[in-house]
Amino acid sequence: MKDKRGYNSLLPRRRLMAGSAAGALVAFSTAHAQAWPAKQIRVIAPYPPGGGVDTVARAFSEKVSIKLGQPLVVDNQPGAGATIGAAALARSAPDGYTMMVGSLVDYSIAPFFHKSLSFDMARDFVPVLEIGNGTIGVLVTPSLPVKNVQELIALARKEPGKLSYASSGVGGLIHLNYEMLKQMTGAEMTHVPYKGTSFFQADLYEGRVQVSIDNVLAHLPHIASGKVRCLAVTSKTRSPLLPEVPTMAEAGVPGFESATNYTLFVPRGTPGEVVAKLSAVGNEAVKDDDFRARMLKLGIVTTGGPQAEAQAKMVSEMKRWGDVIQKGNIKPT
Repeated sequence: MKDKRGYNSLLPRRRLMAGSAAGALVAFSTAHAQAWPAKQIRVIAPYPPGGGVDTVARAFSEKVSIKLGQPLVVDNQPGAGATIGAAALARSAPDGYTMMVGSLVDYSIAPFFHKSLSFDMARDFVPVLEIGNGTIGVLVTPSLPVKNVQELIALARKEPGKLSYASSGVGGLIHLNYEMLKQMTGAEMTHVPYKGTSFFQADLYEGRVQVSIDNVLAHLPHIASGKVRCLAVTSKTRSPLLPEVPTMAEAGVPGFESATNYTLFVPRGTPGEVVAKLSAVGNEAVKDDDFRARMLKLGIVTTGGPQAEAQAKMVSEMKRWGDVIQKGNIKPT
């Protein structure tokens, strides 16, 4: 329809309607952000009650709940290497009322050992905040005649396969730590898988196996007593748990980094305003002195940082562990 000047009189109306629709979307988004959270929030913990992930999830939820003014309730969904809980997160509505405290490392490794996964971390999750990292150390039996990491590498190269390396099982982080060291340095040892750290501690301390690269928390009192020695930590900076122990970079193996990881995730599609608010209050929680002290007792050094850093860390961890697994041709047993 044209007016007296020959212009289409419907155009202004269409533009007005389009502008109104866009404005409505902005208004809805803003209203959602202002209203959120309006009810209880579920926090999936993909491990059983009482473990490290569960403890972190509960302590973090307690702090964030106060800041948001709504209860955060931990929902334990353990099993299948933390993939059951992750699958539940991927199925959840992206409305800000379901999140998960899980590990970037777990879900970087999972696709290589669980062939029928219903989720993909990069596709289905948004990493909001890296809460913290557990300290991993290069541990050796006291009788081993090496004083530092370079001497350990030299001994393993000189007599390939003579030294034995204890892990918690094929494809676990402790095993992959060794594979990464071997690929980076040529340090060849005989891998001896156990069912978990507690199963190999006595053998490591008494010299039946000589080396492991494990979370130091379970070993701390034994490091202090001299039952086991820690040659280096695998974090980017020195750990407050073992401030006198060098990093792997300081020990001459730059680029070797590994840690148990605790990250806050939400489903892909969660409104950006909600992610931003979660990041803000999560960072406040992570900086809380009480929370930091509680985490350090668990061997966890709190991290925090902007959401973009958590996203970048997800990409780098997927590449790191994917490369190690593929180069080592590691298969599920």
